[in-house]
Amino acid sequence: MKTTPIMPFYLAFSSIYLLIVFLDLPLVAAVMKPILMPLLFAGVYFSGGFKSKKMLLAALFFSWIGDCLLLFADLEAYYFIFGLLAFLVSHLFYIVLFNQSIKQNPHKARYWIGITVIITYLLVFFAILFPNLGNLTLAVFVYALGIATMLLFAFKGFLTWPKPVNYYVLVGAVFFVCSDSMLGFNKFCNPIVSSSFLIMTTYLVAQYLIVIGILKLHAQK
Repeated sequence: MKTTPIMPFYLAFSSIYLLIVFLDLPLVAAVMKPILMPLLFAGVYFSGGFKSKKMLLAALFFSWIGDCLLLFADLEAYYFIFGLLAFLVSHLFYIVLFNQSIKQNPHKARYWIGITVIITYLLVFFAILFPNLGNLTLAVFVYALGIATMLLFAFKGFLTWPKPVNYYVLVGAVFFVCSDSMLGFNKFCNPIVSSSFLIMTTYLVAQYLIVIGILKLHAQK
């Protein structure tokens, strides 16, 4: 699979964006944020063909929609809800993509251990948020279930895919969960110091690692 110089450009642009966020320049950050996922999208688009390419592009596209909608989340609640919906669709595409790339059954004992850990985390975290969710309870629970399922399929792939691909995707999925967990805790529980910087750092690293892992996985075939 051919490489593209867009990926290093994504990393450079992301680093500049995170510096802007860290320096607390929200207007500049708001202008730069909608450019991030299109750069990663272009990196995938020009990387060569593989079976699940459209799924990966769709996941990035809906992530971009989610990014744009969440820019206005402080103005109206429905921006946050539709942002969650966009990211949920993105996770559904990732779930299908991971599932299509898994060609063998994982070791049952380790797989069930992973399921137990993920479900436990989901329930504990949702229990923490629950008292403060109000009318968003159902929306947040459905989204949390979606991202937990995405992590589960990433873990399933981790048990079957070759190294280092499996680590790229699993670590990326874990970072995605960390980003969303911080977002939820910051919005519904207690403010987190440098929350925007931490949320976006883990999010951008997550997307990059998942993309690189999938590209490397299909490059080996």
